[in-house]
Amino acid sequence: MLSEFDIVYVSQKAIKGSAIAEFLASRALEDYEPLNFDFPNKELMCVAATEDYPWKLSFDKASNAVGNRIGAVLVSPNGDYYPFMCKLDFDYTNNMAEYEACIMGLQAAIERRIRTLEVYGDSVLVIYQLKGEWETRDPKLINYRKVVLGLLEEFDDITFNYIPRDKNQMADSQQPWLQ
Repeated sequence: MLSEFDIVYVSQKAIKGSAIAEFLASRALEDYEPLNFDFPNKELMCVAATEDYPWKLSFDKASNAVGNRIGAVLVSPNGDYYPFMCKLDFDYTNNMAEYEACIMGLQAAIERRIRTLEVYGDSVLVIYQLKGEWETRDPKLINYRKVVLGLLEEFDDITFNYIPRDKNQMADSQQPWLQ
């Protein structure tokens, strides 16, 4: 008896989408001209932000029940947040993790062709070593500092700023891996 019926399942999203399409199609304009999506410069990958307001980068490490992770947040001049995170799969010290987080954030900024950057971190040691105010003596950190210094060549202007851990809410609030 069921062979007499043709049962078809349609998801609710599909119905909503088709209803919207039918609604828009019923109100098409006769003098409609489609938008021109021809972009004159095919090589352009990003548009630089105004130089008055630099991009900001906040980096941090986190340890919780899920594991140990690092994260960074790029903030555009107009306030858009771009979070990044990574799990470290090797033995490391807290300062090594802070350097790893900083390097990840700097690489993300370089990939986006950001040339002016304010960097914020809550590790006194890492920030002051990168500012050149403290000497890097730990053999485990010397190569990390060298990597960061190499990345700095990609920027026109970059500053490193210490922010106390309880004030480093930008990284903490934008990182779901910290909760």
